[in-house]
Amino acid sequence: MGTPHNEAARGDFAPTVLMPGDPLRARFIAETFLEDARLVNNVRGVQGWTGTYQGVPVSTMASGMGIPSMGIYSHELFHVYGVENIIRVGTTGALSANLKLRDLVIAQGACTDSNFAHHLGLPGTFAPIADFTLLETAVAAARERGMEPPVGNILSSDVFYFKKGGGLEWADLGVLAIDMETAGLYATAAEAGKRALTICTVTDNLVTGEALPPAERQSSLNEMMEVALETALRMAG
Repeated sequence: MGTPHNEAARGDFAPTVLMPGDPLRARFIAETFLEDARLVNNVRGVQGWTGTYQGVPVSTMASGMGIPSMGIYSHELFHVYGVENIIRVGTTGALSANLKLRDLVIAQGACTDSNFAHHLGLPGTFAPIADFTLLETAVAAARERGMEPPVGNILSSDVFYFKKGGGLEWADLGVLAIDMETAGLYATAAEAGKRALTICTVTDNLVTGEALPPAERQSSLNEMMEVALETALRMAG
């Protein structure tokens, strides 16, 4: 079977896939949280792993950076491998000084400057939103851990190095943070009739200039991963 981007066989992926951007973070999730994890894809070094978490099959696979990359991998997981739920576990840049490093942000919706949804051929502008069942399940899991993550709009941008603005203009409309993948994931899930959610950890604050070093972005975002894994458990129940 397989695709040009994924050498896994049918059945190699669990119904729920945790999807960081970084292949090393996918490996970290597999080695830290999953039992009997096995590598099922390593085409282009974009690692995909499947194991179990508290007895429930769970997979993790990298999406790469940006909406085009996310669009490829999520499309193939949904349409080729029969995945039902993708939970993006990513990093985000805060657009508010009230958000601190390591805070969780759950994306109810995703504004975007991307033209990705143009390929859907719609006579208007598509508004990419999370699946509500995944959303309320993740919020409940976070609250039970004593967290109250902000839930709302984020911005998915095609640009990392802005010449002007840097995305801060969106904060005036209540947009919480910025990433580069969520709008593409939500649009792809909607087209496939599947579920998607983004849970992000703040690693940069565009207002204060604070930032986590790269090594910590890969391996110390455990709270986000644990909330996502608990969500995966409940979706399997």
